[in-house]
Amino acid sequence: MSETLSAAWSRVRSLLPDRADLKAVRHNPRRDLLAGLTVAIVALPLALGFGVSSGLGAEAGLATAVVAGALAAVFGGSNVQVSGPTGAMTVVLVPIAAAHGPGGVLTVGLIAGGILVVLAFARAGRAMRYIPASVVEGFTLGIACVIGLQQIPNALGVDGLDGDHVLDLTWQAVVAFAGQPHWTPVAIAVGVAVVMLAGSRWRPGVPFSILAIIVATVVVEVAGLDVTPIGELPSGLAAPSLGFLDLAAIPGLLPSAFAVAALAALESLLSASVADGMTVGQRHDPDRELFGQGLANLAAPLFGGVPATGAIARTAVNVRAGAGSRLAALTHAAVLAVIVYAAAPLVSAIPLAALAGVLLATAVRMVEVGSVTAMARATRPDAVVLAVTAVATVALDLIYAVLIGMLLAGALALRSIARNASLHKVTLAGDLPGATTDEEHALLSEHIVAYRLDGPLFFAAAHRFLLELADVTDMSALILRMSRVTTIDASGALVLKDAVEKLEHRGIVVYISGIRDGHRRPLEALGLLTRLTDAGRVFTTTPEAIAAARAHLHGTGTLPASRPGPG
Repeated sequence: MSETLSAAWSRVRSLLPDRADLKAVRHNPRRDLLAGLTVAIVALPLALGFGVSSGLGAEAGLATAVVAGALAAVFGGSNVQVSGPTGAMTVVLVPIAAAHGPGGVLTVGLIAGGILVVLAFARAGRAMRYIPASVVEGFTLGIACVIGLQQIPNALGVDGLDGDHVLDLTWQAVVAFAGQPHWTPVAIAVGVAVVMLAGSRWRPGVPFSILAIIVATVVVEVAGLDVTPIGELPSGLAAPSLGFLDLAAIPGLLPSAFAVAALAALESLLSASVADGMTVGQRHDPDRELFGQGLANLAAPLFGGVPATGAIARTAVNVRAGAGSRLAALTHAAVLAVIVYAAAPLVSAIPLAALAGVLLATAVRMVEVGSVTAMARATRPDAVVLAVTAVATVALDLIYAVLIGMLLAGALALRSIARNASLHKVTLAGDLPGATTDEEHALLSEHIVAYRLDGPLFFAAAHRFLLELADVTDMSALILRMSRVTTIDASGALVLKDAVEKLEHRGIVVYISGIRDGHRRPLEALGLLTRLTDAGRVFTTTPEAIAAARAHLHGTGTLPASRPGPG
């Protein structure tokens, strides 16, 4: 019992902040503070925009950025990761909000946080390495498309739409706009997006998103333009509460909670991996990252926040701004908290069309054209997986898209591996011990045939071996050389057993040579190897198997006795 408690406590300690984190914070605090301020300026419009897009309002996005951003910064597994509301998560939350209301979204976030904590204790963080790059690229491309489509209603100045799928809402917005066009929101959204995209190329270090929003807000206020603003925001975070929790609704929300947890884990670990690649000497702990995101998502709903994940765009800004410790992400959350308390009236005047422009530009910048093009050109299977994942993300939802992409990638990978498996008929020249003359050598070759198995003998390829071996006729003995087999599963062992039994049924004696130690278990489990070993037909080398086959043929009278050599 004490050993179990000791192991559990050791596991808990491995997920908590340690002295190395504190040491990193002390290294260059001034640089981290400036990086955090820079990220906060970039994060403000995104937090507002994603809050609005989720259906819970701008205040929900701010609460998430402050609460989840602070907790993930302290307890997460990366020194430079920045967390908060993201476009990918918003895509998942929209249908949940439409079906279950704000309380349902908050409940889903709370449950998802608990799931992430459990995954952290289960050491599930390292599973990220098994997601193919083509799935990630297709997933990102699809998310960018969905985020862009989500902004069409606000960019066109259309509200009051009914539906929970982005394609349906976009179509409704376009039809409504065509019936009664209103060009001011369009001009604002396009203007903000163009300023952001052009400005990022001209001066990458300047926060054009916040500048464009300020200009748009000032122009709207001064000119008295007819556009919809964010609306009134509370001057501070809501008091923590579980008033939204409806225990009776939890069973119906579990599938959504698992989907949110899966997405939070996927996006956070992906973002942390990207951050590692952008830095020198920084390596995230995937399990600690899941733990930090779990705590963040447990806390954010209490303050009215939506589920959060690691944010790739904000993390990249943080790294480029020189962040080296968790202090930068913590500063980002603190600056946003100050804005919530001190500037809520100013923020409430921002036009929704301006936020739509920010998110449209964000969607465009999410797509790395060079990376997508390279992936599409790499191999045909990669191109297919990328395209299918992207289309599924837009047409279905993110979790189904990832599952479909993973299944397709796995199927194509198995197909490729199966193609590497082969069965070759090999010559016995030079391997026939005791054949003293060319005449006897030819006679032995007429009665003994050898095949070499190459590659994996598993379910996706094994049936081909059965078909090829079943065609062997007019032979007395067959030798299977298995030294080049890379793996054997139960299906492969079963097919091999069937093939051997079919050959023996036709009177062909089967010998096996070169089985690796690691491949014996499935063959023994099905009884094949045990039976052949007891019959003296399993050998370490091929010459030994040939000698046994020759002895068997002499014993049956199939071959004449060997003639002694001269002298």
